[in-house]
Amino acid sequence: MQTLPSSTQLGITVLRVSLGLMWIAHALLKLLVFTLPGTAQYFASIGFAGVLAYPVFAAELLGGIALLLGLYARQAALALVPVMAVAAWVHLPNGWVHTSSGGGWEYPVFLIAASIALWLLGDGAAAIKRSPLLVPRFRSA
Repeated sequence: MQTLPSSTQLGITVLRVSLGLMWIAHALLKLLVFTLPGTAQYFASIGFAGVLAYPVFAAELLGGIALLLGLYARQAALALVPVMAVAAWVHLPNGWVHTSSGGGWEYPVFLIAASIALWLLGDGAAAIKRSPLLVPRFRSA
C-alpha cells in the first residue's frame, strides 16, 4: 500500500510550485513585456552591463522550471537568492512598496525569504530529482 505524503511535505510542495511559477512569470515579464533588449537597457540605466539581462532571464526561467518540476529544487532556490538580493539592493532607495515609482524592496526580500525557506525545508512531495539535505533530520522522542 502506498503512503500519502504528510501535510508538511504537501505544504513544502505548495511553496516550491508557487515559487517556481513566480520565477517563471518574472522571467516571462522580462521577455514578453519589457523585452530582453528593453531589460538590457534598464540594466545599463542602473549601472549594470546590459548583457547581464540575458543570463538573469535564463537563470530565472530555468530556476523556475527546476522548482516547478522539483529538479534539485533546494539548490535552484538557493541559486536564485543572489538574483533577488541584487534586485532588492537596486530597489532599496525606492521604499517599501514594490508598486512605488521604480519599485520597492519588499517583493524581492520576500522572495529571498521564501527561497531560503525552501532551501532549508527540502523538496516537498512529487519532486522529480530530490536534493540532498544538508543537515540530518532528527526524530523527537
